[in-house]
Amino acid sequence: PGSTFKPITGTVGLTTNSLKVEDTFSYNGLSWKKDGWGEYDITTLTAYNGSKNLRNALIYSDNIYFAQAALQIGKSNFTSGLKKIKFGENIDFTLTTSKSQYSNSDDIQNEKVLADSGYGQGEILVNPIHMASIYSAFANDGNMIKPYLEAKDGNKTEYLVENAFSKEAANTIKDDLIQVVEQGTAKDMKVTGRTIAGKTGTAEFSTSSKASHAWFVGYAHREDKEDIAVAVIVEDSGSGSEYAVPIAKKIFDAY
Repeated sequence: PGSTFKPITGTVGLTTNSLKVEDTFSYNGLSWKKDGWGEYDITTLTAYNGSKNLRNALIYSDNIYFAQAALQIGKSNFTSGLKKIKFGENIDFTLTTSKSQYSNSDDIQNEKVLADSGYGQGEILVNPIHMASIYSAFANDGNMIKPYLEAKDGNKTEYLVENAFSKEAANTIKDDLIQVVEQGTAKDMKVTGRTIAGKTGTAEFSTSSKASHAWFVGYAHREDKEDIAVAVIVEDSGSGSEYAVPIAKKIFDAY
């Protein structure tokens, strides 16, 4: 999922009280590594002024912040938070879907993998339908909406996971994701008359060719209609802002 996973890391940390909104991390430049990691570096793309805090890290899609956040959250809180939102399980859906995972072996093997997982790399894999449901929690006080394939008259809201995140954590991330669209990596997503919250992702899947999948996940609100959540993935394409955002924008513009 690449950077679309960063809000999940943040919300898990806030919900488990292992990360606070006011927490900041200290590093300079576009590369960082923990002492003892040898030649293994975490890199990010954008330098920015201001505190290295949760909101800025989402706005500027800061890999280093979320790597350090994952280490602070710790493997136990991180994995238990993901299990709570159905990682490693089949989700209740009309069609068979692949399970989302946080590791290849049901265990995050070391600190380097945990750090990479914090910004959606490592061994993290997420089903796009599952991802849309997770993001729906940011608009529903921490409750994940159950996805369905066929709309029927009188459909009532059903939850896939109730209290997936704390209300406070979900609302904090929601406000931050609105700023991602207003001034961050998804600023091309703006649509008149809609309040949009979302996150782009450029998910690398080949270390040799640097190939990547383009992602955008988010939701839109307008006063006269229900909110809608969307997950867009364009396989083997490029950056999320270039390839996935225009597709999601057409959906939000039309509804």
